[in-house]
Amino acid sequence: MKTSNYLYKTLLSLSLVLGLSACKKGINDIDKVEEKMELKVSSANVTLDENNLSKDIVTFSWSPARPQSDDHMVTYTTRLDVVGNNFGTATTIMTYEDDGVYSKSFSSEQLQNWANEKWGIPANKSFTLEFRVVAEWEGGGSFEAPEVRTTRVVVTPIKTVVFDADKVFLGGSAITGINKIEMPKTLENLNQYAFVLNLQPGNLEIPIEFQGATNYVVPTNANNVVQDGEAVPIRLRENPFSFKIETAGEYRVVVNMQKATATIYSPATALTPRVVSWNGDGGVAQNTTVTELYMHGAINNWGTPIKMDMKVSLADPQILVYTGGRVGKAKFIVYGGSDNNKNLSYAFVGPLTAAGLRQDQNLVLGTAMTLAGGSSGEHRNSYLTIPATTNVLIFDLRNNTILAQKR
Repeated sequence: MKTSNYLYKTLLSLSLVLGLSACKKGINDIDKVEEKMELKVSSANVTLDENNLSKDIVTFSWSPARPQSDDHMVTYTTRLDVVGNNFGTATTIMTYEDDGVYSKSFSSEQLQNWANEKWGIPANKSFTLEFRVVAEWEGGGSFEAPEVRTTRVVVTPIKTVVFDADKVFLGGSAITGINKIEMPKTLENLNQYAFVLNLQPGNLEIPIEFQGATNYVVPTNANNVVQDGEAVPIRLRENPFSFKIETAGEYRVVVNMQKATATIYSPATALTPRVVSWNGDGGVAQNTTVTELYMHGAINNWGTPIKMDMKVSLADPQILVYTGGRVGKAKFIVYGGSDNNKNLSYAFVGPLTAAGLRQDQNLVLGTAMTLAGGSSGEHRNSYLTIPATTNVLIFDLRNNTILAQKR
């Protein structure tokens, strides 16, 4: 028994010694690599230049990697990406560099476009880029470990005018009793803001908040005189700007971010609702200010007209928006009583035929149709079919159009 234990311990010790010797030999087989490549950047912080878009704004340069035998062929690969993306395949700008090339430059235009289109950087937000160069060898009688170098650069993008908003306000000395008023989006156009308010002589500012920054609406000609009732092209700037209000009264202000325009209506150019005339039962003349419409036809089985609970746009009192969601065949009348006047009142429908005769037509989602109106028998016996899934109807009575939407 003692002999067996002795032999076991002896063999175990010998195995450990051989193992350690093998490990030491394995470590000694891989010599320490003395890397030679160094990477530098022309500047650790750059500001993109909108006046010289095609000119290189940043350059990365590196020294050659360690020399090898002629049997080895070295290749250099460069990668550019935003910090945090970890050089992912969907976001990396990768290039196999030509022989003898030890630098890579990028222009303001390239970095600005990639920031907007490839990397999804919010407008006007600085970002940090990572640049990496990798030297790798192929061929030869032995494996050669690659050399890798990485550096970073902070980029300030070109200041861009973003016609978008989180909130739009009205402010200035022309508004009494309150510092500023938030303008709501219009129901008919979610890229448009409007408000109606009383102003006093003074200054009117239109500040816009977007992604934590505040800019101000400015006419492109920088003229602070109100072009009454005209849509003027606008830009945005950081410094406050104000329109000069000279006459007290009710004003309508409309800012269209989609078209980059602003319109200010003074009391002199005040917009008014649509008024229509028609003859009621017994030929009694009626004048109706259109702020509400009623559905009538197959949609209600020609019974009591359905009140649409229209919303009048703050941008224009002749734009009415319906969000009730009813669909089917209908005409849109200005009177909702249950008497015979419902069949005689003014009706908004599609256009009559070329011969001036009644016709039924179908609305198409997302396509505006010409809207006709009248109290003749041909108008009152024409109908429009609201397509299934419609949940918004926009009546523009000033421009005579109707638009069905699904939002």
